[in-house]
Amino acid sequence: MMESMTSDVPLNGLGEFLKKRRSKLSPRTVGLPEYGRPRRVAGLRREEVAQLASISTDYYTRLEQGRMQASVPVLDILARVLHLDDDERGYLFQLAGKTGTRTRRRGRQQVQPQLQRVLDDLTFTPAIVQGRRGDILAWNALAAALITDFSRPPERHRNYPRIIFTDPAMRGLYADWRTSARLAVAQLRMEAAQYPEDPRLIELVGELSTRDQQFARWWGDQRVAARTAGTTTLNHPVVGELILDWDTLTANTESDQHLTVWTAEPGSPSHERLRILSSWAADENLSPSQPLT
Repeated sequence: MMESMTSDVPLNGLGEFLKKRRSKLSPRTVGLPEYGRPRRVAGLRREEVAQLASISTDYYTRLEQGRMQASVPVLDILARVLHLDDDERGYLFQLAGKTGTRTRRRGRQQVQPQLQRVLDDLTFTPAIVQGRRGDILAWNALAAALITDFSRPPERHRNYPRIIFTDPAMRGLYADWRTSARLAVAQLRMEAAQYPEDPRLIELVGELSTRDQQFARWWGDQRVAARTAGTTTLNHPVVGELILDWDTLTANTESDQHLTVWTAEPGSPSHERLRILSSWAADENLSPSQPLT
């Protein structure tokens, strides 16, 4: 993603802007751990910005020093890492000499209507719809009862790999959290091969690599996996052990959207416990995602 310096773009202005913006952010703001060590300068360090953007510290340092031009994908991810609003984002691209580049964010993903109808009709089957990067676009009430209440995190953080690595409850819910988490990493890497310059995906990988050593190690393993089917065991805090098969269906009209359902063998203890969990979800007023209007 690097470009050599081939024009007279005033890169020092870009560098000053980047330094100013990172000085305004704390590790806590971007989800990084704070170790209590004193900092010589305010805000984020260069290496922290580079880690979050999934670029090398040397490359980012060259950007700030005006010795390197930034590519459009790198500018896009830096705008997200530094929490720029749309005006600041446009200014960043102007400083980099990319004024002809569209700088607005992509429109948010929306669940396909036919998948929403399937969700609405599933009463005793937990189900979610995932989009690019494992973003959770929709869910039914039983999925909220089974995994987590997806309405609680901000929309930007409704992402399955992010939840499984950052929500401490997931390590107790999954009987074999390690296997489930490694699978999530492998599925995410498969998507990265398809969309190597997706800025949100780059941002997600950078964040999780910085926050979790296991994620960083597994990401470096280069293992890939498609979303297909499997079996998982959950230690649910309400109904106890659940042995569930999960299957993934892809929308014909939108190949980036997948419906994942969890089912239990009829007549098994897990099948009966899913029914109990459905009643519990109703009593707790757990709500599905809101259908599109």
